[in-house]
Amino acid sequence: MGRAGILIIKTGSTLPELKSRKGDFEHWIMSGMRVSAEEVTVVDVTAGEPLPPNGAFAGVVVTGSHSMVTDHARWSERAARWLALEVAAETPTLGICYGHQLLGYALGGTVEENPRGWELGTVEITLEETAVRDGLLGGFDSALRVQSSHTQSVTRLPRKAVRLASSSRDANHAFRVGTTVWGVQFHPEFDRETVQTYIEHCRRKLIAEGQDPDQLLHESQDTSCGTEILQRFAQVSKAAAAAG
Repeated sequence: MGRAGILIIKTGSTLPELKSRKGDFEHWIMSGMRVSAEEVTVVDVTAGEPLPPNGAFAGVVVTGSHSMVTDHARWSERAARWLALEVAAETPTLGICYGHQLLGYALGGTVEENPRGWELGTVEITLEETAVRDGLLGGFDSALRVQSSHTQSVTRLPRKAVRLASSSRDANHAFRVGTTVWGVQFHPEFDRETVQTYIEHCRRKLIAEGQDPDQLLHESQDTSCGTEILQRFAQVSKAAAAAG
């Protein structure tokens, strides 16, 4: 894949019950991208592992997390500073959920509690006209079903970001900076089993917020777009490495 393959910045782990059955965020991402473990380096920034020099990898993926960007943990702030430099180096980058928010924050956007409440389950996002020819989201139907689980959002996009998608609960569900840097609030690596496990785990909190977990379970479904998006990102990274 040229250079040093793809770097996955691990910002947290999934639920223990899922991890024991299915592996962790980075494993699902690798599986979705259809890349081997030899092509990927995982750096767990929550454990204090050092980040590489900027520009050393063909592509960067930032995982989801159960942490909050607004907590400004030391490891998170360190990763944000590194990400801003990586974007400046024009390295293909994909931020997923927490990674999406961290990328938005690193580039000057605002991350806050989602004013429209918790978004959990298989949700419908609407693609903007800006996504029609996008390298990751281009070619899909304008209404796309994705897996989501978040209570915070990028409420103000970075100045140079282009909005790509929105949902009924999140105006900035996906954005792009330049041509090869993306943030997606949804989880392209999640499947139906994963999102349903999160719904069950959060049942009491959902009810307290006035949501119906049984309805969310009923509406959950597997979608094919997540794997396609991850594979497209792997190809963008491969092409960028080959070009220079």
